[in-house]
Amino acid sequence: MLESLTIRRIALIEEVTIRFHEGMQVLTGETGAGKSIVVDAVNLILGGRADREMIRSGCDRASVEAVFSSSENVNVRAFMDREGIEYDGNTVTVYREITAGGKNTCRICGVLLPLAGLKELARFLMDLHGQSEHQFLADPEKHLSFLDQTGDEKHRKLLSQVREEYEAFIDNHRAYAKLVRQNEGRESRMRSLEKGLEELRKAKIRPGEAAQLMSERKHLADAEKRTESLNAVREMLTGGEDGTSALAGVRGASEALKRLASVEKEHETISERCSSAYYELEDIAYQLSVLSGQAGYDPAALEKTDERLDLIHRLERKYGSDADELDVLLNRMESEYAELTDLEDRIGSMAADHKRLLADYRNSARNLTASRQKLAAEFSDRMMKELRDLGMGNTRFSVEFKPNDTGRPLMPTDRGDDRIEFMISPNPGEPLKPLAKIASGGELSRLMLAVKTLESAHSGVESMVFDEIDTGISGRMAQVVAEKMITISRERQVICVTHLPQLAAAADWQYMVIKYIHDGRTSTSVKELNQKGRVEEIGRMISGADGITGESQSYAAGLLKAAEQMKNQSAKTSV
Repeated sequence: MLESLTIRRIALIEEVTIRFHEGMQVLTGETGAGKSIVVDAVNLILGGRADREMIRSGCDRASVEAVFSSSENVNVRAFMDREGIEYDGNTVTVYREITAGGKNTCRICGVLLPLAGLKELARFLMDLHGQSEHQFLADPEKHLSFLDQTGDEKHRKLLSQVREEYEAFIDNHRAYAKLVRQNEGRESRMRSLEKGLEELRKAKIRPGEAAQLMSERKHLADAEKRTESLNAVREMLTGGEDGTSALAGVRGASEALKRLASVEKEHETISERCSSAYYELEDIAYQLSVLSGQAGYDPAALEKTDERLDLIHRLERKYGSDADELDVLLNRMESEYAELTDLEDRIGSMAADHKRLLADYRNSARNLTASRQKLAAEFSDRMMKELRDLGMGNTRFSVEFKPNDTGRPLMPTDRGDDRIEFMISPNPGEPLKPLAKIASGGELSRLMLAVKTLESAHSGVESMVFDEIDTGISGRMAQVVAEKMITISRERQVICVTHLPQLAAAADWQYMVIKYIHDGRTSTSVKELNQKGRVEEIGRMISGADGITGESQSYAAGLLKAAEQMKNQSAKTSV
């Protein structure tokens, strides 16, 4: 049961706390006062879509906090145990905050949880019937969900079993289809892999080899440059291709100076110096030859290194992989080749699994269909009873199972093989027709209320919120709807937004949503009404634009008294 709801900075509400009770309670107020804001806040607590436009203008964040009592709710306890959330076993606090920047925070008993977790818990705490559900009821695609929600525990287990077997089948089906597609190009792919494997195995590219070869090549290239430079200098000394050399010139100069020294003694010193220079240069030439041999230049090694690097670069371009990843590519290709080698065996094995899983699904789907057909008959009978209570006693209601006219088996779905549609005949003598095509707004409201009444007996949810369930209803039907809401409220907490005085009078508690202006700014508040306040508010609802009159207040007091008597009499009858 919802005990309290605190709304902060949402739309026109600055801050308000509403304390709720057991039984039936209604929210009333003038059009535009902000009743929908309260419903939007409840929707946020239940994990509904958060729009930053909901934040009150001038504020950067908004929040809603709800306190639920759930002492006997086994689903809530199981959820809390699974999530590791400590709570007293009775009170659950749900908090949600939205910011102008788009941040969305959800906390359950102070523990931060993702939105999906909030949504899962919320469906055990409260059911919100918004105006959009009228549209769902008018959509045949949603009818199966409405029917299933009224099923018992055995039916829900069948739903779960079909869903699990569908997921197992569809996983196998996708994998099986992938293998079949692979098999179509198997031989061509294997030939391509064989060529690639032969090439990569022959190449034997090692991780890090390319970097090592580049380093070796740089060393060999540097050695080549050094050798070329040393040899060039040596050739200058010892002689080039033209036969000239520095040594020969120095030697000739030394011999000439010797001849001069035999004639002129003063030339002897210069002759000796020149002879010494020759021997020094000769030694230099020898050392250059030694250094050239030690430089490490190996033309064959450089050529071999270049050839290896060319091979690696060609393989990199061909396979679109870095050299260090070629061995990984080789392993992957070997794995793929091995898989393709035994592909036919795996297809055969998976085909057997595919057949078995499909048979399991079909068997469970047939059981679910049988359960739904039985449930549909019960649902139709109970719907017609509820509709009689709601003033639609002449209406016939039926659940039609759509045949498979495709001429081939239907593809499995997580909901089974059934397609249904709700059919009604509001007038005697008229054939059953699709509800979506012929139901009026008022009829949709009553049909929706009938469905919700049936759901409430199976959902286990203690609180139900109805946002203008009375759309399209007036006069005598308003009283009928009020009586039905009283019936639901004996077993569930009911919170209802309404514009009908009959429905407001039937409530155990009433809240007035008020819009006012303070310091030049519009705000909305919610006030719990006492008996006098209820008479005045219901009187306003009766008189409408004419304002509150003595006659309307007198009529309102009469409605409240009659509602009280009806509830007392109904309580005695139910006992």
